[in-house]
Amino acid sequence: MAQNKSRHSDRFQRAVSIFKQKGGILKTAEVLKAGIHRSTLCSLVKNGKLERISRGVYHLTDSPPLSNPDLILVAKRIPRGVICLLSSLSFHEITTHIPHEIHIALSYGSEEPRLEYPPIRTFRFSNMAFTEGIQTHRIDRTKIKVYSPEKTLADCFKFRNTIGLDTAIEALKLYRDQRDMKVDEIMHFAKICRVTKIMRPYLEALL
Repeated sequence: MAQNKSRHSDRFQRAVSIFKQKGGILKTAEVLKAGIHRSTLCSLVKNGKLERISRGVYHLTDSPPLSNPDLILVAKRIPRGVICLLSSLSFHEITTHIPHEIHIALSYGSEEPRLEYPPIRTFRFSNMAFTEGIQTHRIDRTKIKVYSPEKTLADCFKFRNTIGLDTAIEALKLYRDQRDMKVDEIMHFAKICRVTKIMRPYLEALL
């Protein structure tokens, strides 16, 4: 009996240690890949060591609070998606708007994600418009894919009828005020997004 308790304790401690090493949050697939048995996972949840924060995503209860839980959840649940548009503007701090849903870019043909929380809005991007300009950042040891500021500006003009032309223009002005303008990069992405003629007058007015 004492031996069994010792084995359970060892498995629990090993599982907790793995969660800590990975930043305190893991998907079920990552848990199993790390060698943690499903029964151990269930026991840790039952004992309050772990909390299920979304379907198939678990967080170590005594680890520090997540700095941006919504983006982390989206990154875990939709690994092929890329943070885009208003959410990307907010990430790069070039908007005054507070997005009420996470904007996610997906390639055409990919399955529509099912996520109970946080609220998301998906946008379909094709070919280079999807693959170009992706940056990888880390939030609480979780990799987050987000479009660069320059790619996001082009995307905002492309989707101006959805997010509003005023929002796109404001982002361009804030970008100019906060950093050195990479005009060549912006125009490169404007060409990819087929908004060169639309963006050029606004860029020239700000130079």
